[in-house]
Amino acid sequence: MFILLALLAAVFGISAGFVASSSLFAWYEQANRQPQLMTKRFALQRLWFALRFMALETVCLFVTVLLHPLGWMRPWKRNVNRETVPVLLLHGLFHNRACWLWLRLRLLLRGNRSLHSINLPPWKDVESLTERVAKKVDELRHASGATKVHLVGHSMGGIIARNYLQIRGGAQKVDRCVLIAAPNNGSRLAALALSPLATVLMPGSELLQRLATAPIPPEARVTTIYSCHDNIVLPPESSRLNGAENIELAGVGHATLLYHPRTLQALHTILSGKTP
Repeated sequence: MFILLALLAAVFGISAGFVASSSLFAWYEQANRQPQLMTKRFALQRLWFALRFMALETVCLFVTVLLHPLGWMRPWKRNVNRETVPVLLLHGLFHNRACWLWLRLRLLLRGNRSLHSINLPPWKDVESLTERVAKKVDELRHASGATKVHLVGHSMGGIIARNYLQIRGGAQKVDRCVLIAAPNNGSRLAALALSPLATVLMPGSELLQRLATAPIPPEARVTTIYSCHDNIVLPPESSRLNGAENIELAGVGHATLLYHPRTLQALHTILSGKTP
């Protein structure tokens, strides 16, 4: 019991430290772009906002890390619903498919039945991961009888979804593509990530430049859900995507977007074919 408590405390401490440091980087970036913020940085309202933001982000990241081992387990075989369009969930860098468990449960309770996910290992290159997505899309199409699937990508998963959609010819097989906290124009924080994939997420990377010049296929319906207070995508407006529908949230961190009710509501509305 003591070892378990010590392990939980260590994981929570690491999560809190990561959130605090990333939030500090985010504040540094924001203050450099908007120097007027310096005059009110110690106002009680701003301090309360910062504490509440970091507390919520820490809890969400802590839960995500605790769920992580479940993503290593062999997925159980599930029947593909033939009455709805399959939804393929793509996680971000250093996460795995377990990060979707909460959002997936909430979507199931709202009637979204055909939800699927895969692992995207951080030691693979972006093209091999995109090929993995392409194979899963075809598998879901054949199993369901549907001509198209919905793609939902968080962070790096959103960039892989775009690569499949815009460059790898997946537009004819995708109905709705939802990008949650995806660094569409890169993130300056990516330089600190210990993975070769991080170079793809840096501003001005070769892949991001190719995506920027490749038009979004007219048949694709792309939506971004992002937070203007994202502590990982720096600057946060890098998540905006020209030619897509952009839904901006506030007061929500990078990991918190996977758990927040406003994300759930927007995603459910989009997957149900309604207007957000």
